[in-house]
Amino acid sequence: MTAGTAGAVTVSGIRVELSNTGKVFFPESGITKGDLIGYYRDMASRMLPYLAGRPLVMARYPDGIGGERVVQKNVPRYFPGYVTRIRVRKQDGTLQQVICDKPATLVYLANQACVEMHAFLSRTGALDRPDQLVFDLDPPDDKHFGLVRHLALRLRELLEDDLGLAAFVKTTGGRGLHVHVPLSARDDFGTARSFARRASEVVAAREPGELTTEQRKDSRGERVYADVMRNAYAQTAVAPYSVRARPGAPVATPLAWQELEDAGLTPHRFTLRTVGERLERLGGSDPWAGMSRHRHGLSRAAQRLDKLAARAG
Repeated sequence: MTAGTAGAVTVSGIRVELSNTGKVFFPESGITKGDLIGYYRDMASRMLPYLAGRPLVMARYPDGIGGERVVQKNVPRYFPGYVTRIRVRKQDGTLQQVICDKPATLVYLANQACVEMHAFLSRTGALDRPDQLVFDLDPPDDKHFGLVRHLALRLRELLEDDLGLAAFVKTTGGRGLHVHVPLSARDDFGTARSFARRASEVVAAREPGELTTEQRKDSRGERVYADVMRNAYAQTAVAPYSVRARPGAPVATPLAWQELEDAGLTPHRFTLRTVGERLERLGGSDPWAGMSRHRHGLSRAAQRLDKLAARAG
């Protein structure tokens, strides 16, 4: 998209008004609001399957990534009618949150300076039962990304080889990796989080000097932290192909597992400007294609995990 100052674009038959498209959002790389809008318009067909039915939390940066971060859950009244909403229960009432189910919504959100999009781990109709489990492998710094790659592969061994689940991996656009497990939405969040914690503890027992489940930062040392706390009602994970509000506009990018064998892989390799070329090199295929066909309940896997945990203990 050519950067200008204002105008409109028609997306799948819906006219979306634009403003301040020439405004620089990423000063180090000169990426403008118009570039962000163009990226989300072009990536809509990739992103929408991963956003379907999931309430969104928007991270907006009206003055670019160097300015104030506005975390927005509730849909403002001025959002146009074509933006789908859903009522989400919270402790003291409800929120009305965005469901991103059409390309025009992605473009509209980008025009609202929504750089990052974070999605629920559950879907409409069963918001209290996750259809994804996520392990957030968080290193102490960028220098430990090689260790993160190794631990993600070890986690995959546990999940797939030992427990009979499917596992998918993505860069977060930050320092680490997310490992996602598709679920059948039979179990509640408490069950899912407990399972994720115990699975992380088994891997930590196998790799005691490299992985920890210790929440206190000052107790982790140089180990990678396996964070499972986002496996809770109304918590979110950064959406696949979402841009991150970091220098260079890195993108949370789904990977094929064999890509973790590449010692040159960095957490920021794929960006707003390069992820399209990456998909072209892959022949248009998506490493997470078919994810929804591999959903499982946790009952049988939990039984296997109990045996492994007892053996490790």
